[in-house]
Amino acid sequence: MRTALEDFRRNKTRTFLASLGIMIGVLSVVMLIALGIGLKNYIKNQFESMGSNLLMVMAGSGLGGEGGMAGMGASMMGGSIEFDEQDVNNLKRVSELDYVVPMFFSSVVVESQGEEEIGYVMGSNEEIFELLNMKVIGGELFTKADVQRRSKDVVLGYTVAKELFDEVESAVGKIIRIDNQRYEVKAVIEKKGDNEMDRGVIMAYKTTFGSLNPNKSFFMIYLGVDNEENIPAAKLKAEEELLKKYDEEDFSVTEQEELLDVVNQIFNMVNGVLIAIGSISLLVGGIGIMNIMYANVTERTKEIGIRRAIGATKRDILYQFVAESVLLSGFGGIMGLAISALIVLVVRPFFPLALNMLAIVLAIGISTFIGVFFGVFPARRAANLTPIEAIRYE
Repeated sequence: MRTALEDFRRNKTRTFLASLGIMIGVLSVVMLIALGIGLKNYIKNQFESMGSNLLMVMAGSGLGGEGGMAGMGASMMGGSIEFDEQDVNNLKRVSELDYVVPMFFSSVVVESQGEEEIGYVMGSNEEIFELLNMKVIGGELFTKADVQRRSKDVVLGYTVAKELFDEVESAVGKIIRIDNQRYEVKAVIEKKGDNEMDRGVIMAYKTTFGSLNPNKSFFMIYLGVDNEENIPAAKLKAEEELLKKYDEEDFSVTEQEELLDVVNQIFNMVNGVLIAIGSISLLVGGIGIMNIMYANVTERTKEIGIRRAIGATKRDILYQFVAESVLLSGFGGIMGLAISALIVLVVRPFFPLALNMLAIVLAIGISTFIGVFFGVFPARRAANLTPIEAIRYE
């Protein structure tokens, strides 16, 4: 080890360049793991911000059909049915449900004072704010009476309010235009961290009946219960109510946890593929170390011969060059891990990146394995040189 460190000190540039490939490879793999964990944390936070004890009624098989993720994908693309106001009223008869919240959704251009921004109309009822934990920055939320009288009062998401009016609080009382219709901003909600919600224009669902929602339909219905223990019963009763009108394969009633599990499965699969791609750079780094060590053996052939002549065994020479290879890759692995940790610390306030023991073990373990694996070939070549030929080598 001491001999290897002395050689590294004599050849600092070569040592750094040899370790650079491993450092980049480890950095890639560790950051991909951190990104995967961060995405999971982000999605989990988004689900939690929506509120607990939530059920979602979606068209299509959803998670209830065969194929799990495939079923969810088909559901998100839309099923053959569309929910209507009668479905909402029928579900309100289910005593186990404390909230029944219809959701109409459409991408629109929001205009005010000559400014235009992309927004998302969300037609719902007054219960959406409490169910999805929406907090008001300024103004007042619309009420049940506003829903019934098809009020033109709307509630803006944080981002669209800021882009249209600069000062979020100043949006209250202003007029916006959507599809040549005038609406008055009644309130602005706090930033949720969800692009659609932060760009949302939330209005009474009955107000959307017309040019915005000519079919008077909903793409989803949120259901909420106050007590977590009531979720299974509420889900069963909601399904029974919907089966009076639709076939079983036409809709799905999905719990929050079920949807989160499926999303995690998707990200685990994607993350595995990304890590496999990132590992290619580790392979390239390992080959780089092998090349450097092979050149090192050639450069130091005479030194190897002298060591053998004064008593070093083949095993001693083998261990010496394997040790150098392991130190090179280990140094690269530690540097890659250190840079990854620094990046995570910088980015974490903005996005929930995280390192775990898997990332640390992979960084140290893989870099050490690469050092041994790619160092053995040049080390064996050095050990197999005969002393007299090595000493005479020019």
